[in-house]
Amino acid sequence: MKASRRLPLIVACALFIENMDSTVLSTALPAIAHDYSVDPISLKLVLTTYLLALAVFIPVSGWVADRFGARVTFMSAIAVFLFGSVGCAISPSLEWMVLARFIQGMGGAMMVPVGRLVLLRTIDKSELVQALSWLTIPALVGPVAGPPLGGFITTYFHWSWIFLINLPMGALGIALAWRYIPALKEPVRALDWPGFLLSGLGLALAMFGFSTLGHLQVPAWAAMATLLLGLAALAGYAFHARRAAHPLLDLRLFRIPTFRAGVLGGGLFRIGAGATPFLLPLMLQVGFGLSPLQSGGLTFVSAVGSMFMKTIAAWIIRRWGFRRVLVFNALLSAVSLAVMGMFRPSTPHLLMMTVLLVGGCVRSLQFTSLNAVSYADVEQSRISQASSLAAMMQQLSVSTGVAVAGFALQLCGWLRHVPTVDVRNFYFAFPMMALFSGLSALMMWRLHAEAGADMAGRARAGQEVAEPKVEQRPAM
Repeated sequence: MKASRRLPLIVACALFIENMDSTVLSTALPAIAHDYSVDPISLKLVLTTYLLALAVFIPVSGWVADRFGARVTFMSAIAVFLFGSVGCAISPSLEWMVLARFIQGMGGAMMVPVGRLVLLRTIDKSELVQALSWLTIPALVGPVAGPPLGGFITTYFHWSWIFLINLPMGALGIALAWRYIPALKEPVRALDWPGFLLSGLGLALAMFGFSTLGHLQVPAWAAMATLLLGLAALAGYAFHARRAAHPLLDLRLFRIPTFRAGVLGGGLFRIGAGATPFLLPLMLQVGFGLSPLQSGGLTFVSAVGSMFMKTIAAWIIRRWGFRRVLVFNALLSAVSLAVMGMFRPSTPHLLMMTVLLVGGCVRSLQFTSLNAVSYADVEQSRISQASSLAAMMQQLSVSTGVAVAGFALQLCGWLRHVPTVDVRNFYFAFPMMALFSGLSALMMWRLHAEAGADMAGRARAGQEVAEPKVEQRPAM
């Protein structure tokens, strides 16, 4: 098998277990909350902690790969992820689960970004688009199989098994990496330790503080103080980055219009879309009374729509261009999110599945377009920096989406004097999250009409656009 196919499939092993883990977990959240005797909304910490670990450690993934070699880094990252998976399976309490998820996130932060760097540095540019397609398509099996598999395991076995199913595929990834991934090393500058500490500490404190606002186990004053300290550290990083010769995250990349729209505008979109894997299973199981298996049997169609869209996304972008697609599709995605808030226990399941299928299609097209346009005007010498910054912002926005969704449920419950997971609170939360995704269209509209035309294939016939690894998150 050619390297342009073999290497992406090896990296896809890591992407598969990451996507499978997140989608399976979303379906099992109510069962985990029951066993831990906590409010299901408290389980947002389990999701945001993982995403936060990604955001904190992704920026140093490229430096670590250059310093210790891509093969060793990739194998070690999978091993750390598997160690965290075992920790999640045996966690006796919510606090231990949160710690184990952070360890998982440390591994996940290195797995796929380092794998993508291997592709960028070993595969000829003329074959790179096809290689990225080989990387993305197999990994979509995780989101398709995850919800029904998670529902089946949670219904008929114990939820701890959803973490142990990562072990065989992870072991296969380590074995194939040892055999086929080259031991690439690059000259490295000294790590920007002040930048890493400021950005990591700032992200960790800010997101933890925001996620715990309104949490019964954390005093409000402590959550607010943590949030303010985190924001102060992030402001300190911005000040540091303007003066550092080689900052960990080069914020000057935001001067590039296409990168700014793809990352910042895409961040707004992901805040809304990133809440779906958190809100939807809770509404279906806690609000509507469905079993985990029934819930997973409904939500998996979103990933089916995502997979289908991969086959026609390049044609759509070539036909209409990035700006039109990004503006119109952001609005369409917002509508699909708002419609989910109109689901009722009496809504026919076939109608729900139709809405979720369409929503999966439009969100997949948006992610593909955002990922491609973000790099349209970035110089080759800055690709590594741009990739780290974009990946960090993506995970941060998804984490913010989960936190905002949980806060919306808590706020609505407080205003209506009802429990947080009262089904009518979800009817408010979904339109609120849809508003974030819809607002992203304003930033897309400011793009030039021909932005990214060369990458879209409108200048060179036959060029395709494939989606580099994003999220993970579950289909969003």
